[in-house]
Amino acid sequence: MRTGLLTEGGYPYASGDAGLWCDRLVRGLGQHEFDLYALSRSRHQEEQGLLPLPPQVTRVRTAPLWTAEGDGGAVGYGRRARRRFTEHYGELAGAVCAAADGSASGAVADRFANALYGLAELAREERGLGVALRSDLGVRTLERACRAPGAPRMAREARVADLLTVTGHLERALRPLSLDWYGEDALGAADLCHATSGGPAALPGLLARHFCGVPLLVTEYGVHLRAHYLGQGPGAAPAVRALLAAFHGRLATEIYRRAEILTPGNAHARRWQERCGADRARIRTVYPGMAADGFTEAGEAPDRADPDTLVWVGRVEPAKDLVSLLHAFAQVRRQEPGARLRIVGSPDGPEGTAYLGHCRALAAQLFPDEAEGAHAVGCNPVSFDEIGSPDALTLPEVYASGAVVVLSSVVEGFPTGLIEAMFCGRATVSTDAGAVVEVIGGTGLVVPPRNPRALADACVALLRDPERRARLGAAARARALELFTVEQNVAAFHGIYLEIVSHCPVRRDLLDASGAPLPFAAPAESHVPAHWPATPTWALPTTEPAR
Repeated sequence: MRTGLLTEGGYPYASGDAGLWCDRLVRGLGQHEFDLYALSRSRHQEEQGLLPLPPQVTRVRTAPLWTAEGDGGAVGYGRRARRRFTEHYGELAGAVCAAADGSASGAVADRFANALYGLAELAREERGLGVALRSDLGVRTLERACRAPGAPRMAREARVADLLTVTGHLERALRPLSLDWYGEDALGAADLCHATSGGPAALPGLLARHFCGVPLLVTEYGVHLRAHYLGQGPGAAPAVRALLAAFHGRLATEIYRRAEILTPGNAHARRWQERCGADRARIRTVYPGMAADGFTEAGEAPDRADPDTLVWVGRVEPAKDLVSLLHAFAQVRRQEPGARLRIVGSPDGPEGTAYLGHCRALAAQLFPDEAEGAHAVGCNPVSFDEIGSPDALTLPEVYASGAVVVLSSVVEGFPTGLIEAMFCGRATVSTDAGAVVEVIGGTGLVVPPRNPRALADACVALLRDPERRARLGAAARARALELFTVEQNVAAFHGIYLEIVSHCPVRRDLLDASGAPLPFAAPAESHVPAHWPATPTWALPTTEPAR
């Protein structure tokens, strides 16, 4: 079958966890064809060029979300088009304002959906919406919705600057409505649209379903709505936060209503989807697939570990709460003076760089360099290494160097580093954040976040009990190999693809030579080699032998 794979800010232009997952999925499903439709977030991302793609990728199309204001927008709307735009955009803004107080009624959801598809049809006829959405007409339409009777107080208090900020955000979020991806020569020719995240990445799939009846599959390893909530910093105006939260909430509800199947990456993401109205019967939890090959040697050689070393691996940022880890390690050292802590990670942007400097200073304060004598060189029990540096070990070697792997996050999505440690057969101590408990499944110790004493007690318990460490490490490795491998992930999506196509109506607009409907956009016969006889032998007329 032909699958339209929808991505945002990642594959096939960037690496990272999402890009690796998409690449492994496409390569693992070599029996299918893939057309890639990517929404890019920056010019730099596109200038890096495409990653090497397998032969089953037949097309790559990109739409930028980073272009200047008004680029690609519609110009010169006539009177009728302006009236239609005002009507549909006013309805969408009215649904956003009505939902700004957290309402989730079906009437509001229907109003939002009708307005969204009305704008999409207008964009298709007028070749875009960009200029109209950013125009004075668009701002005035949004303002009328905010000032309308019944609008919540937060929306009524929106100032001109707030309206302009919301208008700019909505224009970027709605840019997929203006794309030319929805004809029979693009997504309309696909058997299935697979959106690799929610939000704008799934919007082309919604429109392909609306215009061409193509079924939609949505995979969320990090819930887009949750990421939006967390990304709205305290500096944003209350009216802006409320209106944008309402818009993304209504968009998420429509995506969850229309998708044939939703595949969250963990129970944490699944609960978010259910709270937004997703039908539980259409949800299939599919864990991300990770390559276990590189960690096999470490998992089969547990004796290489230093029995007194704790290891932390990840991106250095405040959400990882290394401060609590350092304070917990200070308590560990009081009970186990020979313990050491190895922190391996790279800072995440300027904020991460500043946080790393703060953690280094704290470590120097908590653990002054120790020396055996007055003339010996001191050594700090806490070491900081950066992933990818020339002197750094590989990730399997890092995990293999310690007896216990520690995770101290206060906010966590799907803990890939924890799974890598499990592949290596290491006992783990983790904080209860995100999908940690679901991933661990009883094969490691879990403590409350921001609790250095509990974290220290758990680490000391494992450092003092090598037999328990070995049992937990073996159980963790067996669990990871059963649930979190690439092979498990690819097999799950192969079955889901077939399930969706088998339950969807036959496309009546796709006919074979005799006029009968075809179940697939690219029928199996199209893959038969050219030298194969045009008419199968079983279909040739037979003659009765002479008696």
